Amino acid sequence: MNIEIFNTYSKKYENFSPIDSNNVRIYVCGPTVYDYIHVGNARPLIIFDVLIRFFKFTYPKVTYVRNITDVDDKIIIQSKKNNENIADLTKRTIKAFTEDAKSLYVLAPDHEPRATEHISEMLKIIKTLIENNNAYYSNGHVFFSVSSMSMYGSLSGMKLNEMIDGARVEVNNFKREPGDFVLWKPSKKEELGWESEFGYGRPGWHIECSAMSERFLGKQFDIHGGGLDLIFPHHENEIAQSCCAFQTPFMAKYWMHNGYITVNNEKMSKSEGNFITVRDALNKFNGEVIRYSILSGHYRSPINFSFESLNESKSALDRLYRCSEGFETDNNVDENFLLAMSKDLNTPLAISRLHELAKEYNKGDKVSGQLLKSSARMLGLLNVSSSEWFTKNDQVDDEKINNMILERNKARKEKNFKLADEIRDDLKSMGVSIEDKEDGTKWRLD
Repeated sequence: MNIEIFNTYSKKYENFSPIDSNNVRIYVCGPTVYDYIHVGNARPLIIFDVLIRFFKFTYPKVTYVRNITDVDDKIIIQSKKNNENIADLTKRTIKAFTEDAKSLYVLAPDHEPRATEHISEMLKIIKTLIENNNAYYSNGHVFFSVSSMSMYGSLSGMKLNEMIDGARVEVNNFKREPGDFVLWKPSKKEELGWESEFGYGRPGWHIECSAMSERFLGKQFDIHGGGLDLIFPHHENEIAQSCCAFQTPFMAKYWMHNGYITVNNEKMSKSEGNFITVRDALNKFNGEVIRYSILSGHYRSPINFSFESLNESKSALDRLYRCSEGFETDNNVDENFLLAMSKDLNTPLAISRLHELAKEYNKGDKVSGQLLKSSARMLGLLNVSSSEWFTKNDQVDDEKINNMILERNKARKEKNFKLADEIRDDLKSMGVSIEDKEDGTKWRLD
């Protein structure tokens, strides 16, 4: 199968060609565990989970690594704010993260390394960078020298002055150049830290991913993924560290980045205070509904989050579940569905194909029902039986039927007869007959 991916590094679509077709290797940046994840954090979890499912269908072996950042200034600040031991804070939030990911039907990665378990690998890389004249020691800190790498900035495409403005400002007094970034920083005696030849301290943010990706995937691997906000400085700095330390022309062959989730057209973020935690969303909706909503938009495009959109996703999932009753997942996946997935992971088009299969099933095509069930599982959808879904997710009631009729009437008024017919079919599959009269639409249970 010809798989097309938009490579952030080359800024163009490319045909995916793995380094080793017998083992596709993928690394994705995971959470910094100082608080509950929000819906924006859930997007890369779900997107790259779908990518892994698709690749495992296509290739004999996929090795997937998603790290956990459990040493970071945010964690230290939060532990002080909570008056909580750092180990207790990270243990609690890792547990919550794992539960949230499971509720979103995100499969566990092959490896989930924690930064604190790989300090020795980080120190080894830092020492090599100093020996290669790519890094220097200054007043308890070790900095990477940006000017020592001619290709620095290739991923983001930013000019040096733009990168300096966009970088996190860290102890500028000790840097040779403003754009240099920290590899190792000193810790106070009472703070989290490790003894090293550079003094008691802790690693910078970027070095951990260079160390852990090399540990589990090698010096070069196929795909590095993460959110759009990680392109600079995080991923740019990873490339610099890894290529200079390991003397390789590239770190990852392909770079994939998902777009933001917005609230009122502003990026969802904890710093802005406009976030909704996954836990809050799960209190109102099944994780599969949240998953469907996120996959309804293309992974590289921004999507606007609202509980109204989750209601729409719930209704859409209901339609799919009614057409999957009695079918079990097998290895037969719809060809048009796979074609959509092969076009830069076009999940909106793939979902559209699922609804086409549902419509064909409603016309009596049983094969389409089977393909619907099996294809949907590649998106992490239709995970339970229809009876279980409706039992757990508000079985049909009068209010639901009336809302569907209102939705149909609105579609007819807007001359969207295709949608109106689909809703009529959905009502019919629920055992509801409708009749349009002068005084409104009437319904009854058959």
